[in-house]
Amino acid sequence: MLFGETIRVALGALKANKMRSLLTMLGIVIGVAAVIAVVALGNGAQKQINDRISALGTTLLTINPGQAMGGGVRTGGGGARLTTDDAQALIDRGSKILAVQPEMQGQLQVVYGNRNTNTSIIGSSANYPEVRKYEVQFGRFFTTSEDATRQRVAIIGPAVATNLGLETAEALIGETIRVRGIQFTVIGAFKTKGSGAVFGNPDDQILIPIQTARFRVLGNNRVRSIGVLAPSEAEIPETMADIQTILRREHKLRPGREDDFQIRSQSDFLNTLSETTATMGLLLAGIAAVSLVVGGIGIMNIMLVSVTERTREIGVRKALGATRLNIMFQFLIEAVVLCLVGGAIGIAAGAGGGALISANFGWATVVGMDSVAIAFGFSAFVGVVFGVYPARRAAVMDPIIALRYE
Repeated sequence: MLFGETIRVALGALKANKMRSLLTMLGIVIGVAAVIAVVALGNGAQKQINDRISALGTTLLTINPGQAMGGGVRTGGGGARLTTDDAQALIDRGSKILAVQPEMQGQLQVVYGNRNTNTSIIGSSANYPEVRKYEVQFGRFFTTSEDATRQRVAIIGPAVATNLGLETAEALIGETIRVRGIQFTVIGAFKTKGSGAVFGNPDDQILIPIQTARFRVLGNNRVRSIGVLAPSEAEIPETMADIQTILRREHKLRPGREDDFQIRSQSDFLNTLSETTATMGLLLAGIAAVSLVVGGIGIMNIMLVSVTERTREIGVRKALGATRLNIMFQFLIEAVVLCLVGGAIGIAAGAGGGALISANFGWATVVGMDSVAIAFGFSAFVGVVFGVYPARRAAVMDPIIALRYE
């Protein structure tokens, strides 16, 4: 039997049983669609992380409180702390430091008229927009003198205005809000940054001067973190060493004791989060790939049924001169075509599903050509693997027994 004739017969057999072929492909369609959609979500999350961290600047270093340690053992019974005094020491003695931005934070109730919302109140220095790459869209940011004199002024994120029932943040400029019963005048509003599950919602926060937060709102000098700008990417190691020397002296850490603080660069955050996202993406893609295997088993089952149903047909073809290779190739073509068509439909369904998720839930999705190629190739591989056994069973069938089969 000629090669072209073998393919034509195989496709004719699939066409003769349209409904069965469609149901057989369903497992492959679901498996490929799940893989495409899950990988698209993983790629989208990774892109969001990259964009968010890049937006913060590559020379930003973040200092966080660590666990007080001694000889590899936790000491002091509690976590170490960073204070405004540490930030001031960095400002006064840092030789490789471009800017220092301490940050306090509290989750508090904010009242405007008869409306209220719970949001993040951040006390920071006047260089917050410069260090954290925030842009004031309406009004202005507070000044160094307003910070030093503990003025009750506030800059809001766009989501705060929305949560208070206002259409735009501009409507709150010049208005008075209350935080812990203390009146604050809204003097500015940030440009939207966009919400993100990894970092919370950067639009749902209110900025006030750090001295106001320390003495009027939060009542302590503990800071959540300290942002430091290095002069350049090349000087980041020197800046980190400078920070370490100053803070160890401030915390009176003897030689041999471990640091009770952590210094992280943006590349550290990027690598950690990218690795976590990639691991979760692979895990979810692996779970979704199980559907492909299940679909492959379904195809093998249907092909075995098809071989049994067409036993006499196989016998006739062998009697007319068809070789084992012809018979095997015919049934293998049927299995591979089922998987490839199912894979193509699954790719379209997965890409469409990713677009729907992005449109309805606001999650970023990126369908990469590598994931499409892998899913399509794997579906072809499944067709070959699960089609070989039924095809071989048909090829080795005795033509005399096949002709006598009823």
